[in-house]
Amino acid sequence: MKRTALAFLLLAGLFSCKDKNVPDVSKIKVDLSVRRFEQDFFAIDTNQMMASLNQLGEKYPLFLGDYLFNIMELPGISDTSTQELVLLKKFINDYRPVKDSADKVFRNFSAVEKDVKKGLQFIKYYFPAYKTPPQLITYIGPMEGYSDVITRDALAVGLQLHMGSNYSLYRSSLGQSVFPDYISRRFTPDYIVVNCMKNIINDIAPEKGGSKPLVELMVESGKRLYVLDKVLPFVEDTLKTGYTAAQLKGCYENEGKIWNFFLTNNLLYNIEPVNIKSYMEEAPNTPELGDRSPGAIGVFVGWQIVKKYMSKHEGLSLNELLNTDAKKIFEESKYRPG
Repeated sequence: MKRTALAFLLLAGLFSCKDKNVPDVSKIKVDLSVRRFEQDFFAIDTNQMMASLNQLGEKYPLFLGDYLFNIMELPGISDTSTQELVLLKKFINDYRPVKDSADKVFRNFSAVEKDVKKGLQFIKYYFPAYKTPPQLITYIGPMEGYSDVITRDALAVGLQLHMGSNYSLYRSSLGQSVFPDYISRRFTPDYIVVNCMKNIINDIAPEKGGSKPLVELMVESGKRLYVLDKVLPFVEDTLKTGYTAAQLKGCYENEGKIWNFFLTNNLLYNIEPVNIKSYMEEAPNTPELGDRSPGAIGVFVGWQIVKKYMSKHEGLSLNELLNTDAKKIFEESKYRPG
């Protein structure tokens, strides 16, 4: 990125913060300890696997089980589970280069820790009853597996999917077959805080299942993005949406045309997954709207609907917003972009 472009983005960020009336959360206390599980895990004696795992379990009494059974998806480990121990030993050997690369990328984790703590301060400000995780645990897991999750006692961050968009493994043919460019370009350290806060928002208000019309799915996603915007006012909108700067700019410039597309094609109240999933799911673009459009463009539309609704309900708390019926939000927003 050119220096002039970076300066423009920084200035844009400063002005957007002024417009958002960002509350002062500096005095809100957040207790968060960072623990580098991958350092301890890759240091275990692979010739004494069970003894080493038992020692690791004493240091990470809850997370080790989450890591082995949920992240690594091992069925169970005991003195007699020879196959599982062999698989674990092979993983340590195969992923040693990934761990070595992570050591370089995340030699200093203080900037990430600072951003996550700031996000947690905003979470406490807007959701005072929510008990924030006391730990941020970093780990390295399978490339095709989980990345950032909430465990029983921590925010867990899979560093293997935050190594930078040009990381050699992502660019390899195998990496591209699992994670094409439109996904792997977001595998940067900047997305750690975004993913952590998204997980907390989903923990505060778990997504409900069931069949819903497209416009309600849009609004549900828009509610979460609106809350994310509030708890991460210092983070660029491109990171929060996952769109490129050009895609986001295009969405705003063509907002009316995008809305008209959904209206003229009678998509708003469509509930058939085959007809609506392309507007809510990851994709390189939305084919009907052109190659330069983002995938999951329905999230952008839902965000604008929620912003319109909240402009008319300024006294509504974020918790109340999350619990407000999506249909009600849409109807009362009177969203009609020009």
